Amino acid sequence: MVAACPFPANHGSPASIREMSEALVELGHEVHILTYPIKENIPVVGPKIHRVSFPFLNKDKVTVGPTLEKFIYDPLMVFRLIWMIWRYKIDVIHAHNYEGALIGWLAKLVTRRPMLYNAVNNMVDELVTYDFIWSKKFALKLAGLLDKTIPFMGDYVTAVSDSLKAYLVKIGVRADKIQVLPAGVNASMFSARDKQALREKYGYREGQQIVIYTGSLDKFQRIDYLLDATHLLKPQYPELKVILASNIANQKDLDTIEAQIQRLDIADVVDIVKGLELEKLPDYLALSDVATLPRTDCPGHPVKILNYMCGNIPIAGFTGAAKGLHHMKTAVLAEDHNVEEFAKSIAMLLDEKDKAQYVAEQARQTLGELYEWKVLAKGIAVIYDMLIERDFETRKPLLKQYIRDSYQPKFWDKRQEQKTPVPEDILERRKGERRKQHLRIDFIERRRVIDAE
Repeated sequence: MVAACPFPANHGSPASIREMSEALVELGHEVHILTYPIKENIPVVGPKIHRVSFPFLNKDKVTVGPTLEKFIYDPLMVFRLIWMIWRYKIDVIHAHNYEGALIGWLAKLVTRRPMLYNAVNNMVDELVTYDFIWSKKFALKLAGLLDKTIPFMGDYVTAVSDSLKAYLVKIGVRADKIQVLPAGVNASMFSARDKQALREKYGYREGQQIVIYTGSLDKFQRIDYLLDATHLLKPQYPELKVILASNIANQKDLDTIEAQIQRLDIADVVDIVKGLELEKLPDYLALSDVATLPRTDCPGHPVKILNYMCGNIPIAGFTGAAKGLHHMKTAVLAEDHNVEEFAKSIAMLLDEKDKAQYVAEQARQTLGELYEWKVLAKGIAVIYDMLIERDFETRKPLLKQYIRDSYQPKFWDKRQEQKTPVPEDILERRKGERRKQHLRIDFIERRRVIDAE
């Protein structure tokens, strides 16, 4: 595993790499993880961890996005990876994210080992949101160049969402080289908890209406949209409390968020929890009433979605980030960038307890085994065999036993609960509309059209 990032760490890719690796070890594979010296105090059971290091460089601060240290750590990882492949007789390079793919590709040229590239994002959407590159125009051009080169370096590609696969196919990666592999989850973390006892433990009152966001506070997460929605909701809900439970937050992002909180006069409503530890995440979800996805335009698959689903908490968000969720069935979703509609989605889940319970239960049932690492890891092992044997066709049926072709939600309406199938012509027309619009059609509008026909 080539993890060009802090590891282990309580966010996104590092969390997925850790849980994926542990699941593969349980299946009997020997897994080595090459990574930075930067880490959090999170146990990793099974995989063998190897770290590059360099004197005087930061070894403590976990950050998301580009940093100066990466320009030293990444070249060191190339040489260390080549040595590891020869020393431990590595069969497959499994590279994560753009930097990992570049490191893995350079080692692949020397060692001739096959490489699996795990794609979790594209750079056009993400690189410009960081302030590391002062010129946004240059950042956009660089992102476009990376998008048109890095994904082609792998012998096979896994993409965390259907939309990311579609993007990769659009830029020229062969569709038969890509398998959708969503982020996984260990559902056992999220056991049943006493909501009122947790509120007392963390200083919240019975009767408060608690809305939560978990994750990093980086600009691309669009915390500003959640704060704008909070400003709209505050007059209607005197007992409202919004928790920003952050595992990672740099000072610049914190300053921006706190300035917006003061400007909107919502300081009495918003709590910022800094450095949220992984073991406390299930507690914070269990004490809350609504979980939020304020991010938009997201080609990847936010891990927080799976945490929310496992936590059995109703989700309000925007369509762009709601991978695997379905409006009015497994979440209440707003059109991207429509803050008023986002606020109404939160309000609906706060007001309509039956609806909130329904979407939370449906989301938990949808999770099933589709996103369990113990199942997904078996599919990853099949991909490893495909790469080693250079045999992609005969093993494809076995792969589909563990990993589906698509994780897009199916078209759904009330009649499906009554075992009445939706007509095929309507299903096909709706699929065409979704491809053109790239937006989910509102549930009410969908029912109106079907009833009329």
